[in-house]
Amino acid sequence: MAFVSVDMPWSLGWGLVGVLFLVRALSALHWVWWRPRRLERALRAQGLEGTRYRFPHGDVKDYDRLDQEARSKPMSFSHQIIPRVLPYLHQTIKKNGKTSFTWFGPEPRVIMMDPGLTREILSNKFGHFEKPNLNPLGRLLVTGLAIYEGEKWAKHRRIINPAFHLEKLKCMMPAFSACCDELINKWDGLVASNGSCELDVWPEFQSFTADVISRTAFGSNFREGQRIFHLQQEQAGLAIRALQNIYIPGFRFLPTKKNKRMKEIDIEIRTLLMRMIERREMAIRKEGTSNDDLLSLLMESNFRHSKENGGSKNSGMSIEEVIQECKLFYFAGHETTSVLLTWTLVALSMHPSWQARAREEVNGVFGKNKPDYDGLSRLKIVTMVLYEVLRLYPPAVLLMRKTYKEMKLGQITFPEGVQLLLPIIFIHHDPEFWGEDASEFNPERFADGVSKASKIQGAFFPFGGGPRICIGQSFAVIEAKMALARILQHFTFEISPSYAHAPYTVATLHPQHGAQIILHKH
Repeated sequence: MAFVSVDMPWSLGWGLVGVLFLVRALSALHWVWWRPRRLERALRAQGLEGTRYRFPHGDVKDYDRLDQEARSKPMSFSHQIIPRVLPYLHQTIKKNGKTSFTWFGPEPRVIMMDPGLTREILSNKFGHFEKPNLNPLGRLLVTGLAIYEGEKWAKHRRIINPAFHLEKLKCMMPAFSACCDELINKWDGLVASNGSCELDVWPEFQSFTADVISRTAFGSNFREGQRIFHLQQEQAGLAIRALQNIYIPGFRFLPTKKNKRMKEIDIEIRTLLMRMIERREMAIRKEGTSNDDLLSLLMESNFRHSKENGGSKNSGMSIEEVIQECKLFYFAGHETTSVLLTWTLVALSMHPSWQARAREEVNGVFGKNKPDYDGLSRLKIVTMVLYEVLRLYPPAVLLMRKTYKEMKLGQITFPEGVQLLLPIIFIHHDPEFWGEDASEFNPERFADGVSKASKIQGAFFPFGGGPRICIGQSFAVIEAKMALARILQHFTFEISPSYAHAPYTVATLHPQHGAQIILHKH
């Protein structure tokens, strides 16, 4: 008689564990060794130059080292900020050319400096240039429209678009104006005693834009909105530090202090938003209820889209998806305009003749009256100034896409799995596209509009481009025009002796040591 060993199930179990471990180990080895070697050979075969892949971190340590060196001291009062903002990419392009590659861990990043090719990538006609996957810790900060692809992105864009139509933005002008009133009244109080004061405008504009997005997104519930903003600010600091490192799968589950805090913040934000959304949903279902804030417009559009598409569970956005879009409103809406306004005041302080021209225009259009929508649309010089600031100091200094199949761009065939780095700030400062004064502040270049400002189409894209162009760009520009017009009506300003010119990237282009300005009441 044959006997079956009672140890056989245990042996089989350990065997399966061993096989699973081997599969995972081979997969990891493929990711950090075989795949990057194959991609490097493919890129060099196309004639591209770049750094050698170094197992397993690539160029990350060199990125960090040069960033730390650049940030150790401020720069001169110049708009040639690239060597300080992106020192490693600056050195790579100087050494290997405008189309070259570096390594973020085992991921090759090809720098694309041709505006024609960047425009083709952003047009994404065939769906082969998508955003690289955001690691799970980054998703606690931003998801929604910013990272979705394919039909899910298209559905969300269709639902959100109505909230950002110009007619809807006109309805938000009272909220913009109320926030400007508070800012101007506060600054008036600071200069009341002797007619001038020193002020760091960076935190001032962060608070101002948080107030704007809170009021325009949540209307009468803007105080709750401000709590969400402060939580989002803390989350941004934690998430950005996480995104600067190579993500190790499963790391988010470790009970580190940072991971636990990020999850706590996420839970509180979701709870606050859920409460507001449920109240608003009940109000929308009552006949005759109408609101002009972004949350109401988004939910009304979502309700209408769902109804028009049969009312099924998946025809519109879920409550969870609405929450994610609200978080995105906060992050994108606040960051872009606070950065734009800060660098605008710095630039106009450095160039007082342009400050005087902009003020003369504002006074000519509005006198002492508060700016309105129609008047803002007639501010040509103010618009030129804002565009020139967006060119020299774009809030997002680069964009990233990834090939999801073999794809030919120009004369180069890129294999699947290559990240394409679109360096907005490099293209914005390139003399080939803008002339020898490319790194000088000259708003006159936009006198005939964006299309004629550069030598080649597509060289100006501070809000991205193609179908995924920033949905809130009109919101941001109108908000910036309103704030700048009100400031010019009430104050002149100059650079403070305590100001240190030190642009650097966090999520967007920040002033490392603040933006100290001397305000004068006039």
